[in-house]
Amino acid sequence: MTRPGLVALSFIALLIGGAFAGLFVEAARDWSGAVGAFDGGMLRIASFTLWQAALSTLLSVAPAILVARALSRHPDFPGRGLLLRLFAVPLGLPAIVAALGLLALYGRAGFVADLASAVGAGRWPGIYGLSGILIAHVFFNLPLATRLMLAALETVPPDQWRLASQLGMRSGAVFRLIEWPALRGAIPGVAALVFMLCVTSFTLVLTLGGGPAATTLEVAIYQSLRFDFEPARAVALTVVQVALTVAAVLVLSRLGADATGDANLPIAGRRMSSAGIAASILDGALIGLAALFVLAPMAAIVAAGLQADLGRLATEAAVLSAMGQSLALSLGSAALSVALSLSLVVTRRRLEAARQDGRRSFLETLAGTGSSLVLVVPPIVIGAGWFVLLRNTGAVFAVAPLMVLAVNAVMAMPFATRAIRPAHDAAALRNDRLCAQLGISGLARARLIDWPELRRPLFTGFAFAMALSLGDLGVIALFGSDGVQTLPYLLYARMGSYRTEDAAGLALLLGLLCLVLMSLADRLGKDAR
Repeated sequence: MTRPGLVALSFIALLIGGAFAGLFVEAARDWSGAVGAFDGGMLRIASFTLWQAALSTLLSVAPAILVARALSRHPDFPGRGLLLRLFAVPLGLPAIVAALGLLALYGRAGFVADLASAVGAGRWPGIYGLSGILIAHVFFNLPLATRLMLAALETVPPDQWRLASQLGMRSGAVFRLIEWPALRGAIPGVAALVFMLCVTSFTLVLTLGGGPAATTLEVAIYQSLRFDFEPARAVALTVVQVALTVAAVLVLSRLGADATGDANLPIAGRRMSSAGIAASILDGALIGLAALFVLAPMAAIVAAGLQADLGRLATEAAVLSAMGQSLALSLGSAALSVALSLSLVVTRRRLEAARQDGRRSFLETLAGTGSSLVLVVPPIVIGAGWFVLLRNTGAVFAVAPLMVLAVNAVMAMPFATRAIRPAHDAAALRNDRLCAQLGISGLARARLIDWPELRRPLFTGFAFAMALSLGDLGVIALFGSDGVQTLPYLLYARMGSYRTEDAAGLALLLGLLCLVLMSLADRLGKDAR
């Protein structure tokens, strides 16, 4: 009954445990080197990691409150639904593609540089360094935070809006008495989520960091293994990175808020527009600036990509090989991620149904939280552990495809589980008793009862996991080689060799593939509900 879940948990334990085993073995081999790595340089890297994450969180969440409030106050303005869909696009855009779009827009040879030169503003400095990291993080996290804040505001019962309108409450009173209580419950969780995403950011910092002064722990781990080859220092960096990630996850779990509103029965429709002329103008400006900030880099990606020789790229052997490997690895990762997630979901539900004394067993708890435990250990940490474990066997690059497939599968599990579990649990509540009475079980139940109801959620999780794997640069950055290249790896290599037109064309291709998969996952998820 619990065998699938045990297999899934064993796989996760082997992947993460093997990584830590590699780190511990390396630390034992060079203990003095690992301890000696805790120096002033380590402190600077850790401090910068926290500093850039804190600044990114502030610059993402504070404007998101204003933009979400503006969107909430104008529920019927033309294009609102399109704008919210636009705000969902960065969630499905690979980080390496977004970085190239930001460089095409704000880089030393980008559109803003040309504009500054045209108006006589002097030489544009570009965005490498802390400024580039912050812009990139805000590009990804401002839309996410805005959507979460708007969801919190939409939990306010409609009768409260109606009462505020009847009483003629001014904007300040509405914010203080109605909007702020809803936002206050959501802000800590949203800020903690954004902070965790920024602490574990790798691709954006690797691409836009611009040198030792703007290096985070994850990038330092990568550099220690691939360029400096200092495994002991990589072990010390990994210990600090895991400690920071654990702290971020604990804060997220403690501060996360479920803004569900009260249980009043709504007696009015959705919120009506509640801003005067001056406030409406200000709200429109806020919404317009936010839309421009998100849309401009995506437009730059398309514009730069169309200038590339797409016909040549489409027939180039290296590109075809990278695309084939990317699709094969992402398909395998998605299939494995869905299988592992479904195994844990099924096991948790069976243990819950068989519970006797009302208390959850340890195995049930693990099955319920196993997919989320991987958030504590970033992909680059797992890759680093296996890299140092395998480096003396000569099989580091030979097992690269397996490592990329396995790590990406496990890292996509939280998202796949989120798509599968609600549908599975609802179907189990409807069908378990009837199936038991009719004696339907095993493959017969899976084919006749479960598959029709779980088909769409499974495909949703599959498409989401495939998109995440397709655009990932984390593990392949460590294990990639001339023989094992994915599209993100090839794109980064072309950027490093200053073949910017080729990189732009590859970015356009990769971005379109990932967005198609994310759109498919979103459509399937809506149809499933």
